[in-house]
Amino acid sequence: MGNAQEKPPGSGGGGGRSDQATAGSGTRSRGGGGVEKPRAPEKGVANGRGNSPAGGQEQQGSPAVDTSYLDAPAGALPPHLARLKNEGNHLFKHGQFGDALEKYTQAIEGCAEAGIDSPEDVCILYSNRAACYLKDGNSTDCIQDCTKALELQPYSLKPLLRRAMAYESLERYRKAYVDYKTVLQIDTGVQAAHDSVHRITKMLIEQDGPGWRENLPEIPAVPLSVQQQHRDKPVSAEVAQARAARAAQEEARIKEARFTLLKREGNDLVKNRNFQEALQKYSECLTLKPDECALYTNRAICFLRMNRFDEAKQDCDSALQLEPSNKKAFYRRALAHKGLQDYLSASSDLQEVLQLDPNVREAEQELEVVTGLLRKSLMDSTAHTPRV
Repeated sequence: MGNAQEKPPGSGGGGGRSDQATAGSGTRSRGGGGVEKPRAPEKGVANGRGNSPAGGQEQQGSPAVDTSYLDAPAGALPPHLARLKNEGNHLFKHGQFGDALEKYTQAIEGCAEAGIDSPEDVCILYSNRAACYLKDGNSTDCIQDCTKALELQPYSLKPLLRRAMAYESLERYRKAYVDYKTVLQIDTGVQAAHDSVHRITKMLIEQDGPGWRENLPEIPAVPLSVQQQHRDKPVSAEVAQARAARAAQEEARIKEARFTLLKREGNDLVKNRNFQEALQKYSECLTLKPDECALYTNRAICFLRMNRFDEAKQDCDSALQLEPSNKKAFYRRALAHKGLQDYLSASSDLQEVLQLDPNVREAEQELEVVTGLLRKSLMDSTAHTPRV
């Protein structure tokens, strides 16, 4: 309970805006905290200057630390609160969750003192501080901050997702389930929510039996206007990259599964001597993986059995371009040459096989046959050549 093994994913949207901080979300934020602690030299952000190795004034020749991020725009927050939020984001990004929490707390308190009337900005601050609590394993305070954020901005995605994770870490599975399902109403692409729903469903079935749904709190219906607003909201470059990467991974997974199935079906068809259909399966495989050597040697078997020797030879040529020492390709090309009555080329390929592996008994036997055919063809050729 209260551990921090759950990390907010990069797939969820923002809690109302794209600069919300983080916990793995790939977006930015600003923060608050109590009294600011003295900054260690390596943090390089105190007073907006880079510190020297000795911690005093910057020494000549020492590289300047870029602190321009402190002055980045921060919604409707005044400059001094925006700087706190931006510094909190920077600290969080570098794993300094306790220090980031202080900055976010200072910003939250500053908003209250200044009477800032910007629910969206204050919501982000609470959500960002919740991410710090979650990282530090303080699930109870994380839940409190997420609930405050959601009071300010109902159906804000990141507070919902972080609260769900905190509930799950406290084994409050029914509440976690409700929040995850609410997240998926807003954005069906949050894979972490899908995975968690499946995991928690199994736990609730084990815990409550077939009637587990009857014990759930009511799942709120997210208004269509909120769903549409989330879909229309522009995403950050990092979120777009994450989505593209997930799409590419899913496409690769589907492609690999399709390839494996087709190849297995082709192999089974060869065993059943259904060479025409097997040939089609291997051809489909090659559209998915044109550099798979085994597909060419497998398809060559089909061509050989169908007496399509030219095509069998071409497939063996392709295989040998990919793997110049492939014994199967040499052997099957020798059979194709034999079928084409090119006994000299067949003999040459069989000798290549035996040079690669002298223990291939089939190649020895076939070489004897081909040598006999070659001798006979030479004798026939001589017999039909007129003497001068």
